[in-house]
Amino acid sequence: MILVAGTSISADILLEKYPPGSVQGITAQIMSSSSQPYVYDSMHQLDFELALRKSIVDASIALFRSNFAFRTFRESECNPMFWERTEEGGFLLKPGVKPSAAIRDIFINSRAYGTECATAIVILYYAALLNILPEERFDQLFPIIHLMDWQYLDYDLGIHQAKIYNESLPGDCRYFKNPDVDPITPEWQGENAIDLGNGTLYGHGIGIRTPDQFIEILNRYRIGGSQVSAFLTDSVTRPGFKLLASKVPSLQPGLFNPF
Repeated sequence: MILVAGTSISADILLEKYPPGSVQGITAQIMSSSSQPYVYDSMHQLDFELALRKSIVDASIALFRSNFAFRTFRESECNPMFWERTEEGGFLLKPGVKPSAAIRDIFINSRAYGTECATAIVILYYAALLNILPEERFDQLFPIIHLMDWQYLDYDLGIHQAKIYNESLPGDCRYFKNPDVDPITPEWQGENAIDLGNGTLYGHGIGIRTPDQFIEILNRYRIGGSQVSAFLTDSVTRPGFKLLASKVPSLQPGLFNPF
């Protein structure tokens, strides 16, 4: 069920704007048929979330098609023209560098970059926002960017976790846990992956696969003799769609569109 300002909105109304096979259309159909209500104060909030979810999916596919490498934090790489590599293996925006230019460079010069899956998800969120916001507004909202894992996220992204019981939505970040990971390969203790809305997910280092394929690949990195399989957890990680919508009065195409 979708509620906007207390009024129920049917998927048919949204499908007049968004084709049934589009990310927005798929998301609207899942929301409208859900037993849990998706509540919005305005159509702007709903339209913003649908646009950002599509942009997250598009960014995921673009990053998959790029030459962005999988590296552990110990071996991470970045373009020193835009980023300072920290001792922990994260990427910190250099002083005087435009945030939009630095995020754009990850896609343009992807061969210069490599890191783990959690950082890749953070990059996807920034790239997705850059794709739907005017460049100047993006730079105003995110003047300092530290790319690493969830603990370094910009508060303005509003990232949060939620349990799900019935469905995830396109653009959601899911987590595959590998409890018996081999200590020799701790980087495979789990995988963050974006739901692409078509039965597959994108996870940096594994690629675009079905949930069963993610589990099969993670199981290759278990400790010898383990009978405990990797599994898909029942939580999702999402940006604060309503918080971000409140900072953007109207949707405009950004100057960055690698998708």
